[in-house]
Amino acid sequence: MSGTGLQALLAAAPVLVVLVLMTAAGWSAARAGLVTAVVTLVLAVTAFGFGGAADPFTAWSGSAGVLAEASFIALTVIGIIGPALGIHHLQQRTGAALRLRSGLARLHPDPRLGALLVAWFFALFLEGAAGFGTPVALAAPFLVAAGMPPLHAVSAAMIGHAAGVSFGAVGTPVLAQTALVDVTGAELARATVPYHVILGGVLMTAVVLTIGRAFGDTRGLWSWGALAAAAFLVPYGLIAFFVGPELPTLGGALVGFSVFALVLVRRRGRVGAGAGPGAATPAAPRAVPGAEPVEGRELPMVLAAAPYLVLVALVLVTRLVPPLRDALRDVVLEWGTGTGFSGSVQPLFHPAVLLTAAFVAGALLQRAPGRDVLGAFVAATRQLGPVLVALVAMVTIARTMSHAGMTDELAYAAAGAGAAWPLVAPAVGAFGTFVTGSATASNVLFTELQATTAEAVGLPVLPLLGAQGFGAAVGNLICPHNIVAAVATVGLTGQEGRVLRSTFPTAMVYVVLGGVLALLLAR
Repeated sequence: MSGTGLQALLAAAPVLVVLVLMTAAGWSAARAGLVTAVVTLVLAVTAFGFGGAADPFTAWSGSAGVLAEASFIALTVIGIIGPALGIHHLQQRTGAALRLRSGLARLHPDPRLGALLVAWFFALFLEGAAGFGTPVALAAPFLVAAGMPPLHAVSAAMIGHAAGVSFGAVGTPVLAQTALVDVTGAELARATVPYHVILGGVLMTAVVLTIGRAFGDTRGLWSWGALAAAAFLVPYGLIAFFVGPELPTLGGALVGFSVFALVLVRRRGRVGAGAGPGAATPAAPRAVPGAEPVEGRELPMVLAAAPYLVLVALVLVTRLVPPLRDALRDVVLEWGTGTGFSGSVQPLFHPAVLLTAAFVAGALLQRAPGRDVLGAFVAATRQLGPVLVALVAMVTIARTMSHAGMTDELAYAAAGAGAAWPLVAPAVGAFGTFVTGSATASNVLFTELQATTAEAVGLPVLPLLGAQGFGAAVGNLICPHNIVAAVATVGLTGQEGRVLRSTFPTAMVYVVLGGVLALLLAR
């Protein structure tokens, strides 16, 4: 094996180790992450010269810098998980969760359709408006409250929001690409959206199967899934193609939800969804233990939904009103060691602030007793310890690989594919998200590599930049520290491997098909 080949293999070792430990061995993310973090640091120092392999002091300094970055990033994620958990526990304690569940049943008696609304449209809306972990943190516990088992709820929410990630957080991933290459946001939006529109049925298929397994029945759900997919993907594609990168996910989710809910309301007089939206004969849904609508405390529906409605309002105002958005973004907390390690956060623009405000507003509007508010806060806080350990471990792996050049080594090894590069271009984007936990970070890492490689092998640049943005979105399905954050919101901490096994096949099919499509588009 050549030296370059050996380096690429060593660079891939942390990814392989964490995948095997979490899937085949069934280890928790904390346990697998801690072991893999040690392996990664050792490889970085001994095989990649990280921190000055011959100098123990600088090697230690580099390791400390990585841990500082990992801890900082983990805390910014915990800031999202904590209040999201708090909202979930508060909704359970006040009876609002049961009230919302009965409200979904009034749209249609089949609980699977309420789950489809949440896993698809609600998660996509939150991705388009806020991103950064917010969709799954809120959608997964909402799905649990609607009657889904926690594992299925997390899987459905993670898969359901993925199509919107390329234009998440009001277009942030695409806008990050425009800062690196001489291409406009509109051009990138038109280059990226065909991948999701053409292949979006893969995600909807996985969502339908997940919901069907959760409730023990997929009969009649396929036609509703097709309606939901079309209701989102058509406006999503049109907005991306004719307007730009800021609003496809947000707008597609709002338009799609309106269309889907209207059809549900028009058909709610029929018993069950078994016949689908266009059938003549309705079929009664299969009974699902624990999924029957139950009235909670007699809260008006608008108050039961108060935390979510407040969150939606705050997201829209802070993201779509330019003067306020810019003022919030101007407040930045940052730090640096002077040796290449740093971190920054916009505290007033971060989803953690919005979620905290939604928690407080929900408690006030629902007139929740003090014991319920305190109980929700304590319950949420107690769940964060193991999550923080797992997050620090996983982010340590990612930051070590990045600082040591291991991530770049793997990317440049893949670039040796030459004319077949489009086949692996989405996989590079997905890998970037796998190791960073962020589609935006993946685009920052690999956009220039995609453009340079395309030019070197004589291929058009835009389809491959689109493949990068598409692949970066897919990576959210399998990114370990995203999974850690997701399972924490439904009490599955320690079972991250089960979620990864659930989402991994969908991610692989999606990215492989994306590679084939990239090859066709780049001709």
